[in-house]
Amino acid sequence: MAIEHKNTLIDGVNIHYVQAGQHNAHQKPTVFFLHGFPEYWETWSAQLKHFSKQYRVIAPDLPGYNLSDKPNELSFFSVPNLVKFFANFIQAVAPNEEVYLVAHDWGGAIAWPLTAFFPHIIQKLVILNAAHPSAFTREMINNPEQRKKSEYIHELIAENAIEKLLANECDYLFNKMMSTMQVNVLTEQKKQDYLQVWRQSGSINGMLQYYRAMPQIAPSLRYSNKSDSKAGPVKDTGDMVIPNIRIDVPTLILWGEQDQAFVRENLLGLEEYVKDCTIKRFPQASHWLQHEYPEQVNENVSVFFER
Repeated sequence: MAIEHKNTLIDGVNIHYVQAGQHNAHQKPTVFFLHGFPEYWETWSAQLKHFSKQYRVIAPDLPGYNLSDKPNELSFFSVPNLVKFFANFIQAVAPNEEVYLVAHDWGGAIAWPLTAFFPHIIQKLVILNAAHPSAFTREMINNPEQRKKSEYIHELIAENAIEKLLANECDYLFNKMMSTMQVNVLTEQKKQDYLQVWRQSGSINGMLQYYRAMPQIAPSLRYSNKSDSKAGPVKDTGDMVIPNIRIDVPTLILWGEQDQAFVRENLLGLEEYVKDCTIKRFPQASHWLQHEYPEQVNENVSVFFER
């Protein structure tokens, strides 16, 4: 697979992305891949290799990550702004093309509303372990287990978060955030690649901006001091509003059921929001599904694309 590294300026922000495959080969759609925290474009290497044989594939570094610019303004990382930004990015690098979108984690948090509000841009959507915003907010309000699973976010928005994540060769990221990744997946070479990405100037801060700007952080169960529990963008569950995010394009959800960040109840009631939804569960997989079961992911996505 011949990967091209490219850059484009979107709304004054430089975005690094990789692409492979032939442009409009056999009149096939262009497939975009959006990664999550704390990764970068390379998380999709197995998918890029597989799908570049039939499609043009594009995987950006999200703003704040790796070789893309790292805006300082927190408002840039609000979901509405990110949605508009990626709509502009897709239209800039694949104008007038049919587009399929594949996304994981924070990439999925962007992909859901992007597809909802720009359905003329996205023809098919694939989500890997990224809760639908309406379902996630519902679970944050009603499900104590989801709030417990989201407790780690308070560590990521704390004042000392950057120092904490960089300490001891980024031990926190490897041994807490990626701790559920199956044995032998996180090789020594992959660790070195991640370290190179995370150690870049401004990278950790850029990655954390997404959490600082997110709208659904409940008070921490661990804090008795109200001033501590209200630090950052924290609101009482009674003040949370379930967004109306409706998807009108065919959607495939691939879900590792051992996810440390999301309860399985996030998959319930999705037919209310997603008109054409197929859910494939992976009982033994964790949040890091594309790393652990790349062949099965590719197979399921291929069938969905061709249907």
